[in-house]
Amino acid sequence: MEKLFSISKTAKMVNMTTETLRHYDRIGLCHPHKVDEWTGYRYYSEQEIVRLSTISALKNMDLSLEEIQKILDFNDFNKIIDFLNKAEISANEKISNLEEIKKRIHRAKLFYETKSANKEDTNDTIIQEFPKRVIMLAPQLTTPTISNLWNYHRHFYTQIDEANKNEFAFEDLAGIIEKKDKISMFTICTKYKKHSNLLTLPAGKYLCSNCTQESRKQTLDKLLYIAKNQYNKSPDFTISIVVLTGILQWDYQVQVLIS
Repeated sequence: MEKLFSISKTAKMVNMTTETLRHYDRIGLCHPHKVDEWTGYRYYSEQEIVRLSTISALKNMDLSLEEIQKILDFNDFNKIIDFLNKAEISANEKISNLEEIKKRIHRAKLFYETKSANKEDTNDTIIQEFPKRVIMLAPQLTTPTISNLWNYHRHFYTQIDEANKNEFAFEDLAGIIEKKDKISMFTICTKYKKHSNLLTLPAGKYLCSNCTQESRKQTLDKLLYIAKNQYNKSPDFTISIVVLTGILQWDYQVQVLIS
């Protein structure tokens, strides 16, 4: 007499759930050997256990249930080989995609590690000296938002003729410059050639203070007051550098030239 196993026992033997076995029965992938007409209980023989184990092995090859059904119905080794060749090509493409995803994760991790290491924890006013900085303006942008900070550099590359794009490169940085009642977002150039939207920030000492988005105006007013009353300077522009505090959050470092 052939040995039969209950659905719960079979599920444990093939490391599946009873609901998975019921689903396979419903879609015709693997029927039980016997269903009790009175109780409706399903029973499986060793033949079904072998089939279920094969299904499990094929699933581990990342094949869909539809693909598994096809390959189980093949009775020609050449068809099986051809099918597995296609599955291997698909697996290689997925591996390549996963490698690219891994690289993106690594780049993102390094980016946030750098931001974390460079983050100033103090809101005190300090003096920092900066070299000459050449910035490119994005006149159409005046306020940082989630949408315009995402893939930020595209706003600048779209201003450059296709033939000259290789002549430009930018720091991974966003900022706001306010100059003579005009406000524009900008980035700092590391490589550039003549362009109408370039502006040079002079080298020198700047009053700097970190602030939140809500306190930026107040912080700017405070630094301008200090510049005028302590250093006798009334700069014609101010800078607010975006300082990331999270993936979708940011504060600012405000900079005011005093020498």
